[in-house]
Amino acid sequence: MAKKSKKQQQQPGGTPATVALTAAGAVYTVHSYDHDPAHPSYGEEAAEAMGVSPDRVFKTLVADVDGSLTVAVVPVAGQLDLKALAAAVGGKRAAMADPALAERTTGYVRGGISPLGQRKKLPTVLDVSASSHPTICVSAGRRGLEVELAPEDLQKLTEAVLAPIGR
Repeated sequence: MAKKSKKQQQQPGGTPATVALTAAGAVYTVHSYDHDPAHPSYGEEAAEAMGVSPDRVFKTLVADVDGSLTVAVVPVAGQLDLKALAAAVGGKRAAMADPALAERTTGYVRGGISPLGQRKKLPTVLDVSASSHPTICVSAGRRGLEVELAPEDLQKLTEAVLAPIGR
């Protein structure tokens, strides 16, 4: 049974991600839904709850590339290609970061890590497939909250490199 998604314009004082979007004057829409802790995939749950194709909902992953944390933003319909991520930032090896370190560094909890408004600005790579959609959805900074915006705006606000990092 699909959960209802509520569509709303975020008011100031939301999550660090929505505060950053508002401060930048970005055009965005917030979608909220009731998060089910038993769901096996945060991203797939978001796509189902919002009634949006998993190709347009992007997950935010934190990886360790040659000893430096790096953010990867890829469609929930696929997986992160760690070798491609390393190459995109000029590195040699990449592995998924320790979840506790990712949470401490970004200021968000796993399943709610947003590429926007992170505690510490990390190098970010956005999968090239994002540019084929007028808007994409990414975490707004907590489980059950997504933000929809133009991929160009996300790329600009995060200073992301655009590269084929999904598979």
